[in-house]
Amino acid sequence: MKNHFANSGMAALPTRRTFLKGAGAAMLAPGSVWAQTEQAQTSRASASNRITVGVIGWGMMGPSNTKAFLAQGDCQVVAACDLDKDHLQEAVNTVNQHYGNQDCKAFRDYRELLERKDVDAIMIAVPDHWHALIATDAAAKKKDIYGEKPLARTVAEQQAIVRAVQKNKVIWQTGSWQRSTPVFHKAAEIVRNGLIGNVVRVEIGLPEGHHDFPGTVPPLLERLSSLPDKISDPTQIVPGTPAWNLAITQPPPNFDYEMWLGPSKAEPYIDARVYQNWRWNYNTGGGQLMDWIGHHGDIAHWGLGFDSTGPSEIDGHAEFPPANAVWNTASKYHIECKYRKEVTKYPCDVNITIAGGSPAIAMGTKWIGTDGWVWVDRSGFDASNPAWLQGDTLPEDLRKVKLYESSEHRRNFLDSVKSRKPTITPVETAHHSTLPGHLGLISMLVGRKIQWDVENEKILNDNAASELLSRPYRAPWQFPA
Repeated sequence: MKNHFANSGMAALPTRRTFLKGAGAAMLAPGSVWAQTEQAQTSRASASNRITVGVIGWGMMGPSNTKAFLAQGDCQVVAACDLDKDHLQEAVNTVNQHYGNQDCKAFRDYRELLERKDVDAIMIAVPDHWHALIATDAAAKKKDIYGEKPLARTVAEQQAIVRAVQKNKVIWQTGSWQRSTPVFHKAAEIVRNGLIGNVVRVEIGLPEGHHDFPGTVPPLLERLSSLPDKISDPTQIVPGTPAWNLAITQPPPNFDYEMWLGPSKAEPYIDARVYQNWRWNYNTGGGQLMDWIGHHGDIAHWGLGFDSTGPSEIDGHAEFPPANAVWNTASKYHIECKYRKEVTKYPCDVNITIAGGSPAIAMGTKWIGTDGWVWVDRSGFDASNPAWLQGDTLPEDLRKVKLYESSEHRRNFLDSVKSRKPTITPVETAHHSTLPGHLGLISMLVGRKIQWDVENEKILNDNAASELLSRPYRAPWQFPA
């Protein structure tokens, strides 16, 4: 590609929708001794020893994460922050109605929330371009952090977050919640226990295209319907056209758009690329690739034991809309990553394919080994050995390697806040899980294969590609120290 910018016997499986729906209950696995013990501890928690939480962001994941925390008796949400006044009011109302008081305080600026000495931990669910600033500021304030994936918009920002979390010794949990569900845990354990032999290839299937989450596209297209050139999609709207001029509006009075842009390049307000659709423009998000690599890519690494390593060679190709379109993230993409055995210490080289929009690559994660294969997704589970399809866990005699177990992702975070032990998806894991996506995107953008120094985290012999590891910050915002 050219340089574009120079059938299972298991229980029903979770989807993003069922995860969000079930978050309000956030119950631990019934019947387990561990769950009963934790529930007993939670029920005895008093107001004096509760973990106090501030929530930042009330869009897609913010509400579900917050409701999961509200369901925990040893935690109290005491503050909420959002740049949209209506969203902020909904957040505060949700918390106060749950507790039956007016104790949850509202903030329009996250920095003011972080100044509160009585906040122990925060939840970050904001657009990708804001992750680094909020996370590093929170770590410096000694707040434990539950942060959504991907870890950050760029590799350099992720490195800054890792340094800040390690330096300040705070607890970090990434919103890669699939690790806290039985089906993904079982699939990863099959691989880690060598039941499919040595893995030689992994297929990671991710979504293609774009999705209008908040439903702002139909009103936009209605405004453009009188134009002679028919517009059917925001990928067709570019500067210098009548459609672009009609797409630009004033931000809603309840929304602080200037603050929302933050360190990203200044752009006119177009409602179809804010709120949950920010992910379809590289100024603020990373498209389907970066929206999902922290899920299925994370599971691929977990099964291989690659939480602390990465690919040495990355070759990405994609189909892009115009670079200056309202939605400009890749619609289809294909990335080949080579993990060299001398780097990973795995018995053999492993080739990982990441694809969105490829009929040959099924959605989810599929490990292919010398003695069999396993595939897992939110919609199903399959394997070369039919015996593996039975039950939610492997038979005990096959579990020579037992992976970290968590039955509820937000609960796991709170437990780690108390114990000061790592979560199931600590910051270092989040960083390495998303690196193939970041590096794949860079390869797609420069239009050539890149070489990655895994140990020193540098792109080799390619200045143009190396520049894309970071990006300039708009004044007055400064890159995290």
